[in-house]
Amino acid sequence: MSVRVSAMSVLPPVRRDRVIAQLPQYFRKEAAFHTKEDFNNKVKTACQEQRTGTVGFKISKVIVVGDLAVGKTCLINRFCKDAFDKNYKATIGVDFEMERFEVLGVPFSLQLWDTAGQERFKCIASTYYRGAQVVIIAFDVNDIASLGHVRQWLEDALKENDPTGVQLFLIGTKKDLSSPAQYSQIEQDALKLAQEIKAEYWAVSSLTGENVKEFFFRVASLAFETNVLAELEKSGSRQIGGVVRINSTSNNLHASSKKKQPNCCAFQDNQGHRQVKSKLQTENKEKDLKDFCGQSRRRDAGVSTS
Repeated sequence: MSVRVSAMSVLPPVRRDRVIAQLPQYFRKEAAFHTKEDFNNKVKTACQEQRTGTVGFKISKVIVVGDLAVGKTCLINRFCKDAFDKNYKATIGVDFEMERFEVLGVPFSLQLWDTAGQERFKCIASTYYRGAQVVIIAFDVNDIASLGHVRQWLEDALKENDPTGVQLFLIGTKKDLSSPAQYSQIEQDALKLAQEIKAEYWAVSSLTGENVKEFFFRVASLAFETNVLAELEKSGSRQIGGVVRINSTSNNLHASSKKKQPNCCAFQDNQGHRQVKSKLQTENKEKDLKDFCGQSRRRDAGVSTS
């Protein structure tokens, strides 16, 4: 008798510091997606019902773009590994991390794609822009030129995605290196730009960790809320005893149904944590993933089947 093991069974419990029970607040009110203090009521109700097993594992793809050396890799490493490497190493092609959360009691993951800022790698990195639900554009608050290049990075990212289906974040890095007067000046320019491109603005320091966790919690929460609302609209919500249920036959959210199982591969990170990473659902996903694995800088990645 063969026993099939689902992707969910190989996942360890979500870390306690990755549990989100309330909507994290914005950084600056004048450049925020919305200023409400809590999740949408429909989302909260659907998640309460989801605890009975109606909905399962869900992933959102996040791409981080921006100029060379603005601190994209340091930003991701500070959040995912709580580490900061002062020795600069340029990203070759792309790299990615899978970060797992529990939002309103529901498993949810961000697939964080760290892309190269060097011009010669743009053709490689742009291949992995497709299918992004969130675009994070990073700039150095000490380098006004990097802020000036934000529009070009946005244009490149949106070439591969539906502009109406992507959430944008503009994030200033290396805040610890900026004096209050210097930061105040560039923040005004950044806020204006964020409003023009309809992005939510944040400023962080990967060295000190200032605002890094809060930023990614905000990203995860808004991505989760947007996806659940889209799922309710797409698959059709039905009212049962005053409780909204999410249709469990969704392609994106899968629970007890065995008809659709995600293709996964397990990786071992530098700290020995086992992570499950889904293949990209792109037109040439098998080729893309093969190319990515060849370009990945993970020296100790061990691949196994789920």
